[in-house]
Amino acid sequence: MSSGDSFSLWGDSAAAPDAAREKRANMSSIKPITMPKWGLAMEEGALARWAVEIGAEIALGQEIMDIETTKIANVFESPVAGVLRKKVVAEGETVPVGALLGVVSGVDVPEAEVEAFVGKFLESFKPPEKGEGGGPQPQTLEAGGRTIRYLDVAPSSGVEAGTPIVLIHGFGADLGGWMFNQADLAEDRRVVAIDLPGHGGSTKQVAEGSLATLAASVLATMDALGVASAHLVGHSLGGAIAIEIAAGNPDRATAVTLIAPAGLGTEISQEFIEGFIGESRARTLRPVIEMLVANPALVTADMVEDVLKFKRLDGAIAALRAIADANFKGNTQRIALRDTLATLGIPVQVVWGEADRILPAKHAEGLPASVKVTTISGAGHIPHLEKAAEVNAAIKALK
Repeated sequence: MSSGDSFSLWGDSAAAPDAAREKRANMSSIKPITMPKWGLAMEEGALARWAVEIGAEIALGQEIMDIETTKIANVFESPVAGVLRKKVVAEGETVPVGALLGVVSGVDVPEAEVEAFVGKFLESFKPPEKGEGGGPQPQTLEAGGRTIRYLDVAPSSGVEAGTPIVLIHGFGADLGGWMFNQADLAEDRRVVAIDLPGHGGSTKQVAEGSLATLAASVLATMDALGVASAHLVGHSLGGAIAIEIAAGNPDRATAVTLIAPAGLGTEISQEFIEGFIGESRARTLRPVIEMLVANPALVTADMVEDVLKFKRLDGAIAALRAIADANFKGNTQRIALRDTLATLGIPVQVVWGEADRILPAKHAEGLPASVKVTTISGAGHIPHLEKAAEVNAAIKALK
C-alpha cells in the first residue's frame, strides 16, 4: 500500500470516525424521563396530564406533568434538562414505576437516534412484578399496652450519620401520609413513621383521646423501637403531639418540625372535622377531603376510598370522635401550646401551606424569634404531600 492509499475500518470516508463519535455523543445526550417511585410501596402511576409540549425547552426541576398514585395526585418535576423530543406515554395511561414516559435531548440529535433510544429502552425494560414494591414494610408492636403499626426505614446510604426522625401524622391520617417524605429523609438517618392510636393499623382504643394519651403512646413506641431521642416531625394534631413530647421530655427531642400544627391558635375548621367523621359516601366525603389541599385535582378516587375503608374498621369512628372531642370543639381548639414553643430550648421550625383551610397559616405569625417559619405557596393543609420537595428540604436543613 502506497503512502497515498488510505484504509479505514469505517469505510471510505475519512470523516467516518468523527461521525461515529458524534453519534455516540448524541446518544449519551438523550435522557429518559421515567415514572418515579414516590413512597416505598408505589408500584405504578397514572400520567394524568402533560404540562409541556414536544419541542419545549425543559429546565431541571420544572413541573412537566401530573401523576396520580393510589394516595394522591402530584406534579412531577423534571429530573433532567433539555428539549422534550418525544412523549412515550399518553395522558390517562397507567404504567409501572421505571417505565419510560418521555425523552429529552439536545435539538441537534437526529430524530432517528431518539427513536432508536426509545426502542432500545422499551425492549430492555422489565416492569416489576406486582407485590415487588421492595423496601421495608409496615410492622406492628406492643407499646404502652397498645398495638401500634409503624414503618421503620434505615439509611439508604447504609451509614447512619444523622439524628433519627420520628414522623407523627395528623387527625384522620396514617403513616402512608409520609409516602413522599420518608424515603427521601432516610438518606443518612433512620426514619420511623407511626400510626397513632385510633388511626391506620394501630389499636382503636384511645381512652379519652387526649393529647397526653397520644404523646405517651408515641414515647412508648420510641422506647419499644430503641429510639432514645429524635427529630420529631409532626403534622397538624401530630405537631401538637411533638410539642407535648418535647416540652415534657426534653431529652427525647433534639429538634422539632411542625407542619401546619394544631395548638398555635384557636380556630379550626369544624366543617372538616365533622365531615371527615360523619360522611360515609364517596360523593359527600370527597369535598371534605378536598379541603386539605390547595388544588382539589390532587385528590384521587383512591384517596377518598382509602378513608372510607379506614372508617369501616371496628372502632375507627368512635376513636376519631373521642380524639376530636378531646382536642377540637365548635371551630375552636382546646389545646394551647403557643407559649410553650419559647421554652423548648431546641431548634424549632414551623412549615405552613399558605392556602390552609383547616388551620389558618396566620397561626404562624408572631411566634418567638427563635422559631423559623416557612410558608409554602400553592399548598394547603398537607404541604408535605402537595410540595414534598420543599418540605423535605426544610426538614433536612433544621439542625
